[in-house]
Amino acid sequence: MIPAHTNKLAGEASPYLLQHAHNPVNWYPWGEEALNLAVEQNKPILVSIGYAACHWCHVMERESFENEATAAIMNKHFINIKIDREERPDLDHIYMDALQAMSGQGGWPLNVFLLPNKQPFYGGTYYPPVKAYNRPSWTEVLEAISQAYRERRGELEQQAQTLTEHLHNSNKFGVEASKSALVPINELFNKEQCDTAATAIMAQADKEWGGFGRAPKFPGTFSIRYLLQYDHAFGDEAARKQSLLSLDKMIQGGLYDQLGGGFARYSTDEMWLAPHFEKMLYDNALLIDAMADAYQITQEQTYLDTIHHTLQFISREMTSPDGAFYAALDADSEGVEGKFYTWSKAEVEEVLGDDAELFCRFYDIREHGNWEETNILWITEPVKEFVAGTGLPIEKLEVILAEGRSKLLLARDKRIRPGLDDKILLGWNALLIHACCKAYSVSGTQAYREMAEKAMNFVLAAMQQPGDSGALYHTYKNGSAKYPAFLDDYAYVIRALIALSEVTGNLFYIRRAKDLTKFVEAAFGDEDEIYFYYTATGQTDVIVRKKEIYDGAVPSGNAVMACNLWYLSIVFDQRKWAERATGMVSGLAQTATRYPTSFGVWASLLMQMVLGTKELAVVGTDYKGRMNDINKKYIPFKVLLGVEREEKDMPLLVERFAEGETLIYLCEHYACVKPVKYIEEIINL
Repeated sequence: MIPAHTNKLAGEASPYLLQHAHNPVNWYPWGEEALNLAVEQNKPILVSIGYAACHWCHVMERESFENEATAAIMNKHFINIKIDREERPDLDHIYMDALQAMSGQGGWPLNVFLLPNKQPFYGGTYYPPVKAYNRPSWTEVLEAISQAYRERRGELEQQAQTLTEHLHNSNKFGVEASKSALVPINELFNKEQCDTAATAIMAQADKEWGGFGRAPKFPGTFSIRYLLQYDHAFGDEAARKQSLLSLDKMIQGGLYDQLGGGFARYSTDEMWLAPHFEKMLYDNALLIDAMADAYQITQEQTYLDTIHHTLQFISREMTSPDGAFYAALDADSEGVEGKFYTWSKAEVEEVLGDDAELFCRFYDIREHGNWEETNILWITEPVKEFVAGTGLPIEKLEVILAEGRSKLLLARDKRIRPGLDDKILLGWNALLIHACCKAYSVSGTQAYREMAEKAMNFVLAAMQQPGDSGALYHTYKNGSAKYPAFLDDYAYVIRALIALSEVTGNLFYIRRAKDLTKFVEAAFGDEDEIYFYYTATGQTDVIVRKKEIYDGAVPSGNAVMACNLWYLSIVFDQRKWAERATGMVSGLAQTATRYPTSFGVWASLLMQMVLGTKELAVVGTDYKGRMNDINKKYIPFKVLLGVEREEKDMPLLVERFAEGETLIYLCEHYACVKPVKYIEEIINL
């Protein structure tokens, strides 16, 4: 039965917008109709931004947006616009920055009030239906804003103008960057900067539970990977230990789905026990990257097992029939956060019978629960230590635990599932494609390379904009793609194409990366030809073109583009790209070394500038096999190309063919070593 009220969101594809399509609020999607209406009716705009897997977004909807009386106030005084932040990250960035400037805080749901000209003047996050948590009620906020708009319009316009100027000014960073192209790299970057960044990361390290900072704890994969690179380059056992401890504790924790695989977005406590249960595609992609590094360094089977388990989850629950990847799984089911994932002890005993006692001890399942009177499965003692108290051989214990997990997973599959956000996001797909390439590199599992190629082939075809510009779309669902792609999308796709080139030996991918890079330069480059805007030139519905530089939950598009430019400058001998990458890093070098937990990708690229890049070319009939051998090794800062004979457009692959042989060439710092047949010979040197 269709609810009586249907608003303008009913025609949208986003699962998040569709969740609000039958609210009594007269919601509009962002677009000309709503924006023009605000001007015509001289009403302030309420923009409410969230996403499908956001717990507090659901709470505010139930409490306020489904309430007829509250909706009546909203409809009378405002033009109400709902935005899925994953569909329109450009708008989310702008209005989140405005909120943080106003209040020093941010988060979702993001509720921001705009003048009819789209300039923000007030905002907040979650508001309760009645005054609570030291927050005014939502209706109090609505009434106060409406009154201020009628009676103190001039003040609001002044505030909006000040905020808009702040947004413009936030783009003014890295002013010295353009001068750095004239300075030798060894004068711009040095080991001391790498040391400073490592020290700053370690100062935030939790030495007991892993990770960085206090609760809530996010995975921090950029910091983990930086410390592994730092130890590999300079020898720092504490850095290595902290990285591995962080991964180990996350894998053992409730952040990790012990039954089904895959990681939740963050932990609400320092021990990684109680996650915020939503599962995002990007977190799993970035964690696979980090675990692949850890496995290459340690050969510890746990990391490989977790990669396999996580990709099984992705394949089972987050992969479309076309081979592309869905965005997210909700935290809630049946209106309760985590209900799908948690267990009572009685439930476990009913499913596992005689094996329940041992299983419950290992996964800390208690009579009265280990979290909010229910149980999250987590490992308080690794198998090798736990087995000592059981009298069992370790192989027998592992069989009992595996069988128990399998039985509980079958039982869990009968429950009402969390909501699936089944839109295909270009950038997040590219992150997962990169992760599949890393997984294939370390495991040799052909299915992962096939996953990567299938997804890439799909998004490049289905998300291509009309014409021959090379432009792509940001999101795809129900057979159609929309919204021009953003800088992050292109940066991650180029990075994924580079990774595909390395694991397949197919030079189509690296050439496509080159073409997309040229497009990004033209469509996103700033006036100084150094950094890149988040939105393409010509987009008219944003009040400011932002330049994003922080490595947050996902890497900064600017940071990834700097890495791409550096890599491709070596492949295609493009000096201008090398200079641009150098300029980008030098403009943020001081910031990245002081605040590396917010600039982790930048810090890694700076380290690469200090250490140099291993330029590896494999030429001969068995080039793909030798490339696979190289990919198994931990070589953090490398360019890898392979070909049977030679390729004229790539200097690394010219005049290197030797009849009847497959040879590996290594060049670094403008010098090459004697070619060898196997990568081990170079590593032994």
